[in-house]
Amino acid sequence: MIGISKMAAAVKPSATLAAGAKAKQLKAEGHTVFDFSLGEPDFITPEHIRAAAVVAMNKGQTHYTPANGTPEVRAAVCRYYQKNYNLKYSPEQVLVSNGAKHSIHNVLASVVGPGDEVIIPTPYWVSYSDLVEMTGAKYVLVPTRMEDGFKMSPAQLKAAITPRSRLLMLNSPCNPTGAVYSRSELEALADVVLEAKLAVLSDEIYEKLVYGDAKATCFATLRPGLAEQTITISGVAKSYAMTGWRIGWAAGPVHLIKAMGNVQSQQTSCPCSVSQAATIAALDGDQACVEEMRREFEARRDLVCARLAKIPGVKSFVPDGAFYAFFDVSSYFGRTLAGKPVTNSSSFCLAALEGGGVNLVTGEAFGGEGFVRLSYATSREQLQGGLDRLEKFLLGK
Repeated sequence: MIGISKMAAAVKPSATLAAGAKAKQLKAEGHTVFDFSLGEPDFITPEHIRAAAVVAMNKGQTHYTPANGTPEVRAAVCRYYQKNYNLKYSPEQVLVSNGAKHSIHNVLASVVGPGDEVIIPTPYWVSYSDLVEMTGAKYVLVPTRMEDGFKMSPAQLKAAITPRSRLLMLNSPCNPTGAVYSRSELEALADVVLEAKLAVLSDEIYEKLVYGDAKATCFATLRPGLAEQTITISGVAKSYAMTGWRIGWAAGPVHLIKAMGNVQSQQTSCPCSVSQAATIAALDGDQACVEEMRREFEARRDLVCARLAKIPGVKSFVPDGAFYAFFDVSSYFGRTLAGKPVTNSSSFCLAALEGGGVNLVTGEAFGGEGFVRLSYATSREQLQGGLDRLEKFLLGK
């Protein structure tokens, strides 16, 4: 029998993908399931982006590209930051990868290792902690509260820093909470970062999906010299409905991007050539499609939050960004639902799926025990139907 490495044995499967797989199994067995587990826009990739991919294929752009991405796509990323944040990057400061998750892995593999500590505010995206552990580094969790908007304070950050601290992982807008730090809140964190000479991985993949008065802020722009300590992560998956195209990027100091490119060249050779051409069209093309999707997500957010607010025992948080509702269901712990005892978030989700046909993701996976996550990246009809089911299930109707 072939043995399994300690690293592979320690890695846990993605909770969101596992939840989605369970829902698909029940659907295959003939059950009606409202699946709110995956963070994937239900929109088709906009037509002008798809058309650019077809043109690229017909021109023969179907071969290996430079490991860091084509010069054209890296230049497009630079134009994106200049246009949106007045932040000047050179193409040598950009690494295009196979999705933002790959970009995050590249950063961690190139910055931290055994003996290092990585600070992560909770709740956090499920993959952060496992990606840190894969490097041999240790993650340090900083809990935040719904009462504080699920935001880490400068005092909390300062208290978490030790001589072994190498990196802060920051995510705004946040998955799973939808919290968006204000510019002043980020500036206060930036001051702590600069004083401690701490590197920052700023995951800004949901930057275009903000609602109401909230505004996304590029962390690297906040203070002079901060860009030299910051690696900005983003991509086209969420804002342009391009999850399957697998294009993300990292932008940061030249020496680090070069090291990350070396790592990537040994891992995957390069990102998909056709997807890179489509990404240029996405970044340089008409942005009306992004605003159209953003408005629809905001309407869905309002629908979901209004419905959750009416369900007894549910404490909901109104998100300012992303497309998730993260709500407290701890009042149902100690009860029996659908014949199953509910003792934590995981057992709540299992009962809701098997007894109510509603698929949610346990907050435990995000470092937020007592909460569950609902993705509203699906149609209003599906949301209404699923929330009807959830309400009836919780009220015992």
